[in-house]
Amino acid sequence: MAIRVAHVGTGNVGGLALTELITNPQFELTGVCVSTPEKVGKDAGDLCGVGLDPGVVTGVAAVGDLDALLATKPECVVYCAMGDTRLPDAMADVMRILAAGINVVGSSPGLLQYPWGVMPDKYIDRVEDAARQGNSSIFITGVDPGFINDLIPFALAGTCQSIEQVRCMEIADYATYDGAEVMHYMGFGRPLDEVPMLLQPGILGIAWGTAIRQLAAGLGIEIDEISESYQREPAPEDFDIAVGHVAKGTMAALQFEIRGMSKGRAAIVIEHITRLRPDLRPDWAQPAAGGGSYRVEITGEPSYAVDIVPSSRKGDHNHAAIVGAAGRIVNAVPAVIAAPPGIRTTLDLPLVTGKGLYAPTTLVST
Repeated sequence: MAIRVAHVGTGNVGGLALTELITNPQFELTGVCVSTPEKVGKDAGDLCGVGLDPGVVTGVAAVGDLDALLATKPECVVYCAMGDTRLPDAMADVMRILAAGINVVGSSPGLLQYPWGVMPDKYIDRVEDAARQGNSSIFITGVDPGFINDLIPFALAGTCQSIEQVRCMEIADYATYDGAEVMHYMGFGRPLDEVPMLLQPGILGIAWGTAIRQLAAGLGIEIDEISESYQREPAPEDFDIAVGHVAKGTMAALQFEIRGMSKGRAAIVIEHITRLRPDLRPDWAQPAAGGGSYRVEITGEPSYAVDIVPSSRKGDHNHAAIVGAAGRIVNAVPAVIAAPPGIRTTLDLPLVTGKGLYAPTTLVST
């Protein structure tokens, strides 16, 4: 019997997650909730964007009210509403869903990926209480923070005899990234005398602290503190990107690091190198191929340097990475439904293998 699943949020990640919920026969879509008034009443098939054949009609019309969504009685809600800039609202939403006895899998609130040591206990307890009340569980994930910072390094670390450092990197050109709110949050196209939200003191450590703490827990590392640093590069001239205009002198490239320190050493490091043009800061690390890649480096015995290069038939590296995030979210639904109540993490769940996704095409040679 198909799993009854409802969906919240049809942005970059949400639209692609919704595509899989519609096309994967193991799911039955019961409802879609949106925040944009113009989307209310539209068929779920019209809200998917790239990834679904045109003209697909599901018969599921979008609603603008969470209560109306929960009234469809799903077993799980895929929650992909924006959480970075509306954390209190996102937290309230997921607690409401959990208390109603419905499981949650999603991309936000990001702090719930692994909140211990990052969020105050009183806020964690509220989520756990809601989950116990509804006998439900929640799993928040993505790509980075997400499987690049937990699933893949854990798999590699499990083959090592000793580990000195784990470093996870995203190296990407964001010129084609169609997410104005995120780009503004990061500071792209903004004057360098402004400090954007992401680069305010402590924010990097909170945003990726969940990944640092989860890796530390899985590897048995005691983290004494989390430190952070960043560098910015101005645009050498005016140019345009997907979300608008970048004026000369405004931020056009960003490098930052978040370091989990143990006894004075950087035991776990997460590094991002984000450019709006490939010629900017050639001295910074370059992607392994195309416009973007991820890299997991383990220094130890043995040492590893593994490059992950996402690609897609329907878009570039930025689109492919978002498809990966959406796939990780949706494919975890059965495991999360089967999990004990509470906040679940990659450390709790069984390996999600992609069962049932095999679909050969004429593009695959025999």
